Amino acid sequence: MKILKVGDTKKTACGTCKSFQDVTFQLRDTPFNDGSGIVKNVLVGVCNACDSVVLLPHQSTPAVKKQLEKQRKSLETCVPAHMIDILNLASDKLGGGAEFVPNIIKYYIHALSNNEICSNNISRYLKSDLAKGVAQKRISLKGRHLEEEVILLKEIIKVENTTDLLKIVVLKINDDVLVNEIQKPMVQLKNIMAATA
Repeated sequence: MKILKVGDTKKTACGTCKSFQDVTFQLRDTPFNDGSGIVKNVLVGVCNACDSVVLLPHQSTPAVKKQLEKQRKSLETCVPAHMIDILNLASDKLGGGAEFVPNIIKYYIHALSNNEICSNNISRYLKSDLAKGVAQKRISLKGRHLEEEVILLKEIIKVENTTDLLKIVVLKINDDVLVNEIQKPMVQLKNIMAATA
């Protein structure tokens, strides 16, 4: 890998100019394409003709990754111990281990908040016997869009408390994976596991 320095030049395609242009490497504050944040003072290739960022050299990827990590919001709550057992059993049934549990929860939060899995009447799980118990174990999740999806799902199912929401999600997982063995989410989760293993 060639290490580039500020002031190095290269000829490359510029998407803005729609042609090959000379590019000079500079330190710049560079926004993410999706507008979700900015990486400050990172080495990038800047088009000499239109002044737009054209290249991100490989050596700058650790700085970008660091900024992306900062954007990943954390969600933590405590639930009864048997809920962690449910999650571990679900992961085991899918062929994963305890390390795959956060992915299952995040998948369900995403799928429920985007109506990929029906969320009708799932707040009924809070009235079940499995929703009861002393909160003794912690669920910890991180994700870039997790906070927005949790807020949206709370509005959809009319639940105010994040702990209650996660109890509902765990009990939905129990129903879908362990009790009824619904194929669509199980297949999708197995695909996610295969892709991230």
